[in-house]
Amino acid sequence: MGVTGGQISPVRSRERFLLGEPVEGSVRGPILNSWMRSRMLGLSPEQTDLPYTDDFDPDSRLVRAAAPVLDQLQIRFSGSQMNISLADGNGTVLQRRFGEPALAGRLPPIQSVPGFVFAERYAGTNGIGLALAERRLCQVYGAEHFAERSQANACSAIPIRDQFSGHIVGVLCFGYPRGYEDPSLPVLVRRAAESIERRIMEQSSARERALLRTYLDARLRARGGESGDDGQLIALDELTDGGLDLQDQMVLKARATELICSPQRAAVEVSLSHGRGVTLLSSPVTSLSGVEGVVVEAVLTGESPPAHHLAASKHTASALGALSLAATEHADALPWHLAAADRAAAARSAASGATDSPGAPDGTPADAPGAVVRGLVLVGEPEVGKYAVAARRRLELLAEASTRIGTTLDVSRTAWELAETAVPRLADYVTVDLPGAVLRGEESADPQADLRRTVVHGIRDDCPFYPVGHQVRLDPGTPHMRCLEGAPAVLETDLQATTPAWMVPGLDHARGILAHDVHSMICVPLLARGVLLGIATFYRSEDPAPFGDDDTRLAQELAARAALCIDNARRYTREHTLALALQRSLLPRGLPEQGAVEVAHHYLPAESGVGGDWFDVIPLSGTRVALLVGDVVGHGLHAAATMGRLRIAARNFAELELAPDELLTHLDNLLVRLDREEEDASATGSNGIVGATCLYAVYDPTSQVCTMARAGHPPPALVDPDGRVTFPDLPPGPPLGLGGLPFETAEIRLPEHSTLVLYTDGLVDDRHRDIDVALDQLRDALAHPDRRPEDTCRAVIEAVAPEHPGDDIALLVARTRTVPADRIATWDLPPDPSLVADIRSAATRRLAEWGLEELSFAAELMLSELVTNAVRYGSEPIQVRLIHDRSLICEVSDGSSTAPHLRRAATTDEGGRGLFLVAQLSQAWGARYTPHGKVIWAECALDAA
Repeated sequence: MGVTGGQISPVRSRERFLLGEPVEGSVRGPILNSWMRSRMLGLSPEQTDLPYTDDFDPDSRLVRAAAPVLDQLQIRFSGSQMNISLADGNGTVLQRRFGEPALAGRLPPIQSVPGFVFAERYAGTNGIGLALAERRLCQVYGAEHFAERSQANACSAIPIRDQFSGHIVGVLCFGYPRGYEDPSLPVLVRRAAESIERRIMEQSSARERALLRTYLDARLRARGGESGDDGQLIALDELTDGGLDLQDQMVLKARATELICSPQRAAVEVSLSHGRGVTLLSSPVTSLSGVEGVVVEAVLTGESPPAHHLAASKHTASALGALSLAATEHADALPWHLAAADRAAAARSAASGATDSPGAPDGTPADAPGAVVRGLVLVGEPEVGKYAVAARRRLELLAEASTRIGTTLDVSRTAWELAETAVPRLADYVTVDLPGAVLRGEESADPQADLRRTVVHGIRDDCPFYPVGHQVRLDPGTPHMRCLEGAPAVLETDLQATTPAWMVPGLDHARGILAHDVHSMICVPLLARGVLLGIATFYRSEDPAPFGDDDTRLAQELAARAALCIDNARRYTREHTLALALQRSLLPRGLPEQGAVEVAHHYLPAESGVGGDWFDVIPLSGTRVALLVGDVVGHGLHAAATMGRLRIAARNFAELELAPDELLTHLDNLLVRLDREEEDASATGSNGIVGATCLYAVYDPTSQVCTMARAGHPPPALVDPDGRVTFPDLPPGPPLGLGGLPFETAEIRLPEHSTLVLYTDGLVDDRHRDIDVALDQLRDALAHPDRRPEDTCRAVIEAVAPEHPGDDIALLVARTRTVPADRIATWDLPPDPSLVADIRSAATRRLAEWGLEELSFAAELMLSELVTNAVRYGSEPIQVRLIHDRSLICEVSDGSSTAPHLRRAATTDEGGRGLFLVAQLSQAWGARYTPHGKVIWAECALDAA
């Protein structure tokens, strides 16, 4: 019995545990935890002595409530070996009953005489101690007991609670021989405990009835024993006819309950609807049996309600007098009801209280508008009222938690919101520990291995706990470890009286906590969708009342709500991290080498989600460079993936030397095709692409001309060398994805050391400011032409970017350079084959002037082949250009739009080897089209020789 693994007996498991061997998996969790606590307390299995005390009340409320139930149980188990014990909340046995009376003489005193204390810290693992520790029904079988003396017995024990306060006031324990077991026994144990709890509650009800009887008798004596019955009573839900609706009743009862919590006499003004005013008066009252309580009466004043809320005088007095029956409604919520005589007396007193005199002190009739009427609202004991107020406040805290926890999709912030909600209304200090994997958006395979302090929050700044960021290491048997191992919650109600065994390994740190008067704690796992996300721990120090089971349930509810929000944030963090990683992998990881511009970039992702912004720098032939920024509409993985497809397509189109307007046309057609593919896949839940914007610019440092075209994108900013900032008025062009609409280009001459700034709309488009204001901020930030592009990027982000960007920001800053005129050589020639030799000679001389004699041979061969092809197959005008830049560039242009193609010549072919030779001698070659023809170019590295 009692073995979960099914392979090792409890006896063998206990022996292995006492020898220090691991027994996890072969022993039930509560039993193993109790064994660990017993060993930490220094208890010995051979220990036989238990504390004994005769300082207990044999006629306490618990004993009186349990006595009839114990009598019935004794009769039920008559003749059996059943031993039934009743213990108080400290584990002291108050009553014992035996199925066979002779057992009392045969058993040792420790098992038969009331007064012995079976708390776990004295007796080790046993039924009473385990029920108090686990705060639920527990069974202990044979060798699961820690002490040797109990090995032959089994027991089932359950806590007994005061239903008003929720506190454990006792334990009911059934002991029996190890071989006896009945499947119906747990049900019987629960029903017996419920019967005792019900009788305890009836005792409280009887006390409250006595207080009500005392109040009613006092009212009758004050009237000389008269029993006026001129008031007709109506139900509470009919009070609206008298101007007192349901909301007013609820307000009055709530305030009256608060007054009952304080036994001192008090008066509180309460405002009701329709301009009515109520003064609540509280007075102490003592019943004949000595029960002390509080009576709360209402004095209704203020302007009369509207005419349709007034009834005849007698009906009005009756309705207001019926307010006194709120006390009986409160009583009806309990498992008892006022006797008919009590109700009649309440009605008579209420009616007489509503009409104590023919009129008000000023002579106004009692039923006249503005009359002052007095009646009973509630009567009760302060402690009961305190529990009612606490229950309402717990409900209010739960309602507030639904709006305060989970306002963001940030894991750490959500954990802080849990702590801020709980302090100080539930706890004085709260700590939250989460695995590092959860903070990164992942599931933790082993939460114990990487548990980190994420939140420390309390009523004081000098919290006595490990700081945020500390790696938390848990010892076996601690409440935190028990939560990680599956316990739904662990409650420790008294840390000050006796240091718990689990605190012993970290006693120095525990002393620091206890020095701050921390006296109770609740440890709750953060569980959501079957995933363990961490632990939340609640502590009390300033509040003198220790945590109870109601507080534990509230902490569990708060933790459950927070865990769900943390899991949502964790999943979002994971998706956001994946999307961000995908996005960054699709963006340029470094800038290519080129000499046309000095360039810097900055990318700032949105806080709310990854977008589809991108940028690129693409070197082109002839020392030119292409600058590109774009923005895909939408956020998330879909936008990032679409951005990657567009960027790759744009780079490929740029490699084809397309003009800016032609490149945008191709991107537009591509996006239209992607849209169609998404429409075809819409049945699977895919989101169609709405569109994208783009700005494409090509800068030629030899002519200092920049050609640009844009598709629904913000225009660039241009900073002249003198610091003047302008926003060129480029033809806007439609966004990409609309299809069939043309794009236009614009050419702008950029002086050397001009700065061209390309950006996406996330930089200037913010719902919290006007776009003109953002552009002015951008203009001010750029008006410093002497800054390096990296410094300009930093200044722009600091001055213009929103504090919490809702969209991605891509920023590209390029300072222009030029190729000096003395490094460019140009020759125009007619289509005459005989002039090819002259071009070779002129090129050789120019290379000598540049100090590139070692490249003369390769340049002569390349120019000879390219010029011959232009003369033979092209048309005028023919031009040859050499550019000395980061490499030697040879260009031959002509008026024909037919470009040559590289092919492998057969051995019998007389031609077809020219371009093959050019490809072998150069590091790159190609062709580009111009408005007047084409250019064939070849690039040779300066160190090629």
